[in-house]
Amino acid sequence: MRPATEVVQRVLQTEKGSRLTAAAGQYVLSVALDANKVEIREAVERLFNVQVTKVNTMITHGKWRRLSVHRGRRPDTKKAIVTLAKGQKLEVKS
Repeated sequence: MRPATEVVQRVLQTEKGSRLTAAAGQYVLSVALDANKVEIREAVERLFNVQVTKVNTMITHGKWRRLSVHRGRRPDTKKAIVTLAKGQKLEVKS
């Protein structure tokens, strides 16, 4: 089993994430590309001492970028939207 810090990379603080947190107690996390929902649930519960009720994941594909005549691609990333039990929240440093 992998360390929890390897599965969960960081908490994403965006406008959409703020709305989700305020409305439904959901948090958006950046996770390892090969992590599955079970690993993500266990890692969040171990790292933040909370109870996770639901995990949704999505893979965002990297955009093509150009610098002068060279073309390159940003890396693919994986996000997880984690729903916590009623009354719980993640302690996130700004």
